[in-house]
Parts: sequence; C-alpha cells; structure tokens
Amino acid sequence: MDFYTHSAFLDHRVPVGHPERPERLDSLLTHLKSVDLWPDLNVISAPRANVQDLARVHTSDYVAAIKELSPTAGFVQLDPDTAMSPGSLEAATRAAGAVCSAVRRIASGGAKRAFCAVRPPGHHAESSAVLGFCLFNSVAVAADVALESFDRIAVLDFDVHHCNGTVEMFADRPEVLVCSTFQYPFYPGRFQTVERPNVVNCRMPAGSGSDLFRELVESEWIPAIEDHEPGLILVSAGFDAHRADPLAQINLEDEDFRWISETIASAADRVCGGRIVSTLEGGYALDALSRCVEIHLATLL
Repeated sequence: MDFYTHSAFLDHRVPVGHPERPERLDSLLTHLKSVDLWPDLNVISAPRANVQDLARVHTSDYVAAIKELSPTAGFVQLDPDTAMSPGSLEAATRAAGAVCSAVRRIASGGAKRAFCAVRPPGHHAESSAVLGFCLFNSVAVAADVALESFDRIAVLDFDVHHCNGTVEMFADRPEVLVCSTFQYPFYPGRFQTVERPNVVNCRMPAGSGSDLFRELVESEWIPAIEDHEPGLILVSAGFDAHRADPLAQINLEDEDFRWISETIASAADRVCGGRIVSTLEGGYALDALSRCVEIHLATLL
C-alpha cells in the first residue's frame, strides 16, 4: 500500500494550545515506524498540488487569497480556529498534492490502495471559505481529479465533525456520493441537514457510541455505496470520534475503527476492485490516534 507523507507537514505551526498541532503527525509516524506493518508500506514523498488542481473545487480567488495571506513570520489568524504560519501554505499544498497523486497512481494501475498521512486536515474547507483548521479540501480536490478516470466516486467520512466543505462542493454533483457520520448538533453547523440522493448525512447525538455508529453505516452507507457503484472510494479518516478524544463525545473504541476499516474494505472489494485512498483528517488524542491509524492501515493492507 502506498503511504504518502512529508516533513513539510510538521512545519505547519499553530498557536500554543491548539489541538491540531505537529505532534499529532510526529507521534503517529514515530509509532508506525516501530510496528511490524511499516516495511509493508511504500513510502512516497507528498508532491505539491498545482493551482489548477486546487481550483477544481475552490474558487480561483480563494486559492489566490490563501497564498497572499501566507505570513513570513508569526501567525495570521484566518478564523477563530484556523491560523497560518510560514510553513502552512506548503503543508496544505502538499496535503492536497498527496491525495491527488494517490488517486492518479491508482487510476493508472500503479497501486490499489493508499493512505495519506497529512496535515492540516481539509474536509471543513469550503469552495471559498476557511473553516475548522482547514485551508484546502484535499479529499474534495482529489475527488474531482478521480472523475477524470472514473464515472462515479464515493467519499466516506467518519470524522466526528461533519464534512461541510465536501458536502458544499458536491451536493449538486450526483456523480460523487458523500457519506458522513458525525456528532450532531455540533461543530461546524453548516450543510449538516442537506438532503440529496448523493448525500448521506448520518447524525449522531453526543454519547451515542458503537451501536448507533455501526447501525448507521450498515443501514445508510452500505446500500448507498452499492447503489452508486463508484470506481474509487476516498476516505476522510478522522479518529476524533474515539472515546479518548478531547473534542467530542461519540465514544467509539479502537475496535470500531477496525470494524469501519473492514467494512469499507469489503465494500470496495465488491464495487470498485478494492480501490481506496484514505486520508487523515481529525484525531487529537495522540495515543488513540496512533493506535487507530495502525489498525486502519493493517486492515487496508
């Protein structure tokens, strides 16, 4: 399995006390290098996305504004949750580039599955708006790239926060199925009640836990995936629904992330020849994040 990452992701600095900090990826990579699956990963340096790819789902004005706002020192606060440091633009551009490269390599037959260990995350970024730690919506950019090679694709998002940006970009594009489980009512409070045949919004109250999570995936996601018949599945893999995570209250366990990974892999085997590109989104309890990403990768291998 291809594994995309880059040292630039550690140079996206954030203000003191911010949960989306470099230590998330640093501790994850340290952990993965210490376990048995590491030699089985084909490690690839994440390339930069070009402006043309970013502008597939973001407005050209938005892409230009993010570049213009990039500071040479200190921080620029873009919204209450999202700041840029001198390394942020490079990191966000390579995050999108990683997912695009993974899609193109799979579409050309060079690989079947990939994981992108990137930051900042992307699924809250809208076509012309920064939100929730996210600058560019890497998975959405790559979804549009995937449509060059596949008639239909699916984006599956199990982050505890709703993928408002992905829904905003694809709600009126029926060739892209977007399935999301998320705590509700909860951040970000945008596009969470959109109803479309290609948008499966599965809302979960705080404290729900494993049973509801699995029930929603089995009853809502799987039939939609099988009806849609995508040529490729993209996964926005957030691990902040874990019981240990400080930012939410869905209370999933390690085994739930094994189960969702197995369920997605099985669906991919049935509908799209097993083709999956998974990308790191949230997850802020460092030990739980490392364990659950290891489980996710071991299941997809």
